[in-house]
Amino acid sequence: MKTEAYINAKQLLHSVCTEKGFLASKSDVSNYKRIWARDGVICGLAALLDGDKKLVDTFKNTLITLSENQHPIGNIPSNVWFDKEKVQVSFGGLCGRVDTISWYVIGVCNYVWFTKDFEFLKTQIPPIKKGLTLLEAWEFNNKNLIYTPTSGNWADEYPIEGYTLYDNCLRLWALQSYQKLKASKKRHAKIKAIKQSISINFTHTKTCEKQYHAKALNLAEIKPYWLASFSPKAYNTRFDAFGNALALLLNIENEPLQKALLKHAKSLQKTLTLGLLPAFWPPILSGECEWKNLETNNAYEFRNFPFEFHNGGTWAIVNGFFGLGLVRANKKEQATQFLFKINKLNKQNENNELEWGFFENFNTQTAKPIGVKTCAWSAAATILLTKYLDGKFLLIG
Repeated sequence: MKTEAYINAKQLLHSVCTEKGFLASKSDVSNYKRIWARDGVICGLAALLDGDKKLVDTFKNTLITLSENQHPIGNIPSNVWFDKEKVQVSFGGLCGRVDTISWYVIGVCNYVWFTKDFEFLKTQIPPIKKGLTLLEAWEFNNKNLIYTPTSGNWADEYPIEGYTLYDNCLRLWALQSYQKLKASKKRHAKIKAIKQSISINFTHTKTCEKQYHAKALNLAEIKPYWLASFSPKAYNTRFDAFGNALALLLNIENEPLQKALLKHAKSLQKTLTLGLLPAFWPPILSGECEWKNLETNNAYEFRNFPFEFHNGGTWAIVNGFFGLGLVRANKKEQATQFLFKINKLNKQNENNELEWGFFENFNTQTAKPIGVKTCAWSAAATILLTKYLDGKFLLIG
C-alpha cells in the first residue's frame, strides 16, 4: 500500500516528465526547467525502483539527452535545455562538474540492469568509455583518486576541493555498476585499488606508503566518520553527509568506522531541530577563515548563509541517500525514522502549511523552507527510501 507521501512524490515526478527527460522542478524557475544530469539520474533511479513505464521511459530519454550532448573529450553536461528548438548545453558555471560523468554511468547501468535493454547499452558504451577515461585523467597523478576543483560537484557554491569523499565514492559506484554489465579483469583491479585508496586516505589509519598525504592526515583532527576531502594544503574534516551516505551505501570496508559513523549520525540528529542530517557540518560562520571563500563563491547571489543550502542546510535527497545506506547496514528501524522525517519535510510549505512543497532544502536551525519548491529529487528521496525499505529491488553497484 502506497502512502500519501509516496503518491504525492510520484505525482511530482510525473509532472516534470518531458520528451527530453526529467526537469529539476515543476516550479517556473528558468534554470530548473532543464534536464540536469545529477537530478535527472536520481529521479530515474527512483523511477526504476517504482517501475512506472512513463517514468522509466522518461529516464531513458534523460540518459539519451545527456549522452547526445557529451563534450568531445568526455564530460557529461551539468544540464541541457531546449530553447525554440535550439539546444543549449552547460558543463557548469564558475567551474565544470566532475560528478556528472559518474551519475550518468550509474544511471545507464541501472537502467539496463532493470529493463534488460541491452541494445540501449550498446549505444551508450562509447560515451561511457569516454567518460570513464576522462575520470581516470582527472586523477592527475595516477594514484586512483580523482581531484575535484572548488565548485566541481553538487556542492557548487561551497568551498570544498581536492580529493573529495563524495566524488570518489560516486566514481567507485559507477565503475562497480559498469562491471556488473561488462566485467573485465582490468576494471576489477581498478575497483579494488580505488576502494583501498578511499579506505586509507579518508580516515585515520596506520601510516602506509599508499597514503597520499600522511603528514596532513596526521595533523587532521580524528573524527568518527569519513573525512570530507583533502588537498596538498590540508584535510577538510567537516562531516559530509552525502559523501558518508555513499560510503555507507557502497559498504566501504572499515567496520569500526562504520559503527562510529552510525553512532555519530544518530547523535547529531538528536541535537538538531529537524532530526535529520545537514549537508555539511558544522556550518561556516562569518568571521571564520573559510567565510571569505564561501561568500565570493557564487555567480548570481549568495545563498550559503549559516544553516542553509550546503552550509549546514538540510536536504531531503541527502538524507534519502543516507537512509539507503542505513538499509544497507541493516539499520532498518533508523532508516524508517529517516523516511518519516523526510516525508514530513516534503509535506511542508511556506508558512508551515502542509501541502507538499517538496522544497530544495531547509534551514537546519529554524526549519524554514529554503530555495526552490517542487524539486523532483526531493520527491525521489521518498520513493527511493520507501522502495529500499520494502526490500524488493535494490540498485546495482
